[in-house]
Order: sequence, then structure tokens, then C-alpha cells
Amino acid sequence: MIRHIALLLIVTCAQVGQASVSDEDFSDLKTELMSLINRVEALEAENKALKESVVSSALTVEKLATTGKPAGRTESVKIKGDFRYRYENIDAERSDTRERNRIRARLAVTAKPADNVEVGIGLASGGDDAVSTNQTLGGGGTTKDINLDLAYFKWQAKPGFNVIGGKMKNIFYRPAGHGLLWDGDYRPEGFGFTFERGNYFLNTAANFLESDSKNNDNKTAYGFQTGFKGSVGDSQLVAGVGYFEIDTKNREVFIGDSDEFFGNTFSCIDSDALTGCTYNNSYEELELFAQLSTTIGETPLALFADLVQNQDASDLDTAWAAGLKLGGASAPKTWELSYIYQNIEADAVLGLVTDSDFAGGGTDGKGHLFKGAWAINKQWKIGFTFFDNQRNMDVGVEEDYKRLVLDTAYKF
Repeated sequence: MIRHIALLLIVTCAQVGQASVSDEDFSDLKTELMSLINRVEALEAENKALKESVVSSALTVEKLATTGKPAGRTESVKIKGDFRYRYENIDAERSDTRERNRIRARLAVTAKPADNVEVGIGLASGGDDAVSTNQTLGGGGTTKDINLDLAYFKWQAKPGFNVIGGKMKNIFYRPAGHGLLWDGDYRPEGFGFTFERGNYFLNTAANFLESDSKNNDNKTAYGFQTGFKGSVGDSQLVAGVGYFEIDTKNREVFIGDSDEFFGNTFSCIDSDALTGCTYNNSYEELELFAQLSTTIGETPLALFADLVQNQDASDLDTAWAAGLKLGGASAPKTWELSYIYQNIEADAVLGLVTDSDFAGGGTDGKGHLFKGAWAINKQWKIGFTFFDNQRNMDVGVEEDYKRLVLDTAYKF
């Protein structure tokens, strides 16, 4: 528009002033005017670009204000975590009553470099315990350990078929989330494969207990679960069978002191000095499990049973747990109560990876477990757990074991 006005002005000037201005002067004036016009157009272009940049920035700020996410950014990276504060009172026969305060903190980042691939890295409090990320408070306020809890990839090779590798969450189904075979904090290392079609599922894995063959010490545990998951009338049923092969016979401990077998039987070259101690058995665990979820009125109810028998051991080879949960502490101001009875003989399962709380952890224990929780909101829950158990029934001196746990837990 400015160029058109300027050209009109030049023509007008030419007609009006041609008689009084020489051709040379008029040519100079026209050149200067065109130069000015070009400069004005350049400034207009710069101004337009600046306006567009400001509008784009305003839209980005508005996007961040309304969604908390940059405009145009993909949602492939997610961060989540949880924090738990715990008080424990432990009353074990022939031991002083023990009280302690503990925390658990976990943080995980997941990303999707492709639509069918997930990569995750997680950190957690605690030490080198394979089945606990709790950290006991004390030590004069010293800083606490943070360790690698997760480092895995998950590839959806086909719909319903996943391949997982690294240090990962346990892929095997645990009825009611109970730890008869696997503690909830256990993070196996190796490869896992999960497959679902219709109402049927298959989970299988090869997990490294030791993967380095330098000292001819590498050990790999193999296992699978298969079963049915679907509706039965108005209820939901999960039922199946599993088999796990863990070659530990004549093998020394994986972590801890030389005689730390977590309830499993063992033999030592020198029984007095406790040297040269090795497992008496391998663990060829055959599992049968079922969980039925239904409602009573509007209240959720879950019933479960889990049975395991070690095919390699000739004695002390059976473990089982059964229980129920009423309610569900998930939505704000909801509650749950549960009861479980468990009997776990010394060589029924590998004590290294079973529940670390029941009867003090490991195998060779039986008794009752009571739990309850109240959800203040979706992110905040308070609860209690009470263990009334006996331990060392098969090996050692039997003793009563009671444990009260009070928790307040937050997730984000």
C-alpha cells in the first residue's frame, strides 16, 4: 500500500513540479523517495515478524497456564513416585521389644521413544536388600542411601504380546498382591514375556540371580504362569497355575552373612564356624492360585487362595495362603479391611524373595495377618498391618512373633 501511495505521489509531483524542477533534480528526488519506501517496507516486515513472535509466545504461556505443558510438546515422558512414613513395633519371643521409624521414597521416570516402546528408570531409598526399600531413621540424622530400583525397556511386539528386559517390576501375578512367593518390592533382573488373548494370559521370565560367569557362579531362575482372567456371572475371576525353577542346591548365599538363608535349610562344612554353608535344595515350585472379586451391596469383596509345593524338596515343601479383603481404599473417604492366614514351610519357596515382613521375613513361619486402610484422598492413605505369627516351627526353636505397622503414604 505504501509503495502505491508513493508512486502516486511521484507522478503528482512530476506533473506539478516538472516546469520548475530540472530532470536531474527530479530523478534524484525520485531515487531518494524510493529508497525511503524500501526502508519503510523492511521495517514493516520486521514489525510483522515481531508481532507473530509475541502472539506465539502468548499462546505458549496460555497453554502452560491451562495445562502445565508446553504447547506442541508430546506427552511421552512421565514422572511418578510415592513416599511412605512407617512406625513399627516388633515383639518377638526371646528378644527385646523393638520400635523403629522408617521411610520409603521412590521416584520413576518413563519415556516412550516409539509408540510401542517404553523405557523406565527408577530410584528408591534403602540398601542392597532385594525385597525392601525401607530406610530406618537414625544415625544422628545422616543422609540416607538412594539406589537403582528400576532400569528396563518394554516393547509391545504385537497387540497383547510384550517383551520386557532389565531390572523391572515383577511380571508374575500375585493373588491379592500377597507375597507368598514374591515380596511386593522385589525387582527381578533379566527378561520377561507377557501374552494375553481374550480371557487367557501367559507370563514367563528368565531372571538372573547371578549373570556373570567369571567365577562359574552364574544362576538363572526360570518360570511361567498361565491362567484365566474374566467374568463369572457378576464376579471377576483370576485363576491359574505356575511353575518356577530356581537352581540353588549346593550354592552359597547370594547376599548377607554366610548363614543367611532366610529360613531355607542349609548345610555347612564347619557347623561351628558357619563356613562353607550351602542350600540343601533347589526350588522347583508348582503353584496353584485363584482370586474371586465381587461385591456385597456396593462394597467390594475379594477372596483368594495361593498354594505352592517345592518338587525338589523331600520334606518341609509346602506353603499356602488364603484370605479376603472387604472394601477398597482408593477414592476419597473409602476404606478396606483384610485378613490372611499363611503357612510357609522352610523349603517350600526361596526365602530370599518371599515376603520380608511376615514372621520376620523368609520362610518357616505361620499365622495371621490383619490389614486396614483409609483413603483421605486419591493421593493420601493411612493404614495399619498387624502380624500374629509363629516362626522357626521346622528349624530352630519355635517362638511367637508379633508386629504392628502404622503407615501414612502419599503418591504423585
